[in-house]
Amino acid sequence: MRDKRRQALQFVLLVGIMSFFADFVYEGARGIAGPFLAVLGASGAIVGTASGFGELAGYGFRLFSGPLADRTKAYWPITITGYVIQMLAVPALALARSWPAAVALLVLERIGRATRNPPRDVMLSHAGGEMGGYGWAFGLHEGLDQFGALVGPLIMALVLTGSADYRLAFSVLAIPALCTLTLLVIARVLYPRPEQMESQRHVNAQGALPRTFWVYFAGAALVAAGFADFPLIAFHFHQAAFIGDATIPVFYAVAMGTGGAGSLVFGRMFDRGGIKVLAPLTLVSAAYAPLALLGGRWIALWGVAIWGLGMGVHESIMAAAIAPLVASNRRATAYGVFTAGYGVFWFLGSALLGWLYDHSIGATVAAAVALELAAIPFFLVADRLTKKQSPGDITGAGT
Repeated sequence: MRDKRRQALQFVLLVGIMSFFADFVYEGARGIAGPFLAVLGASGAIVGTASGFGELAGYGFRLFSGPLADRTKAYWPITITGYVIQMLAVPALALARSWPAAVALLVLERIGRATRNPPRDVMLSHAGGEMGGYGWAFGLHEGLDQFGALVGPLIMALVLTGSADYRLAFSVLAIPALCTLTLLVIARVLYPRPEQMESQRHVNAQGALPRTFWVYFAGAALVAAGFADFPLIAFHFHQAAFIGDATIPVFYAVAMGTGGAGSLVFGRMFDRGGIKVLAPLTLVSAAYAPLALLGGRWIALWGVAIWGLGMGVHESIMAAAIAPLVASNRRATAYGVFTAGYGVFWFLGSALLGWLYDHSIGATVAAAVALELAAIPFFLVADRLTKKQSPGDITGAGT
């Protein structure tokens, strides 16, 4: 038992280091994507809609990759395919000469992420089941993941400070992309069957997802709709001009740093308190909008830091909460359905917030806060349902 727990921890750490380099790549690109699109001639509405559509395409594709992983059990091949697509798309941004070409590559990057995330998260959930805490497994992974998201934007800031050349910045990201793919091969060789790490697994013969899952999903969808994608926030900073374009990635790095540190704490909070911990965390994260979009330089920095904490919640607790709600043989499907729906609402919310931004920043803030706060009752209801849920609810009947 102790050997399996150690093996599970080592697997989470290896995947976390791999995710460090992956986040270095795509979060480094994400931190400068908004200003890059602006330089290529895009408007606020285009940036908001394009970034939202990227999330829609990326998350929506998980409706395919999740069930495919459950049916075929080909967790590693699907994961590897997604990483290869993603790690090729980002450095290729150095070749983009127009905003439509850049948007196409950004969308392709999101599709690559969508391909690999459901099967990868299932493998992490098996390790978490053996480690004794899904929240700790996902929180530890996310902490390493977000550390890469901290380093990537800082490197991009250094490159832009020295050269002001976006194409050079995207070219530099080819180095951590190669590191990601190398570690991916190592993980595949060392851990060919991660599902064997979890000793006790519930099986759902009927294939239904439980009612609690759908209540929880409703709350998460509202959170996604009210959570502006960073390219829109970066676009605002570029337009407001109270910080230079080279400083924007530093702000994003702060967000990733706070998110990574927070995810370690949030994972433990979830293991102890369950879904209800999302209520106060959502309340706090809603403050990102007025601070980031209405404040000056330093207040906006606080807003970005809180935005990063919100991302830490999304990437750790929201992923961890699926595992105990759904039978092990349906987890890839559940992750696919959950994150696809999450992406649809993120797209709709991002498009709305981008459109509102072109007309009224105040209305943008009001809409973002209202959507975030509307999610809280759903999390509280989901928490009560979870406490009433029996093993039969997980392994058998659902709605």
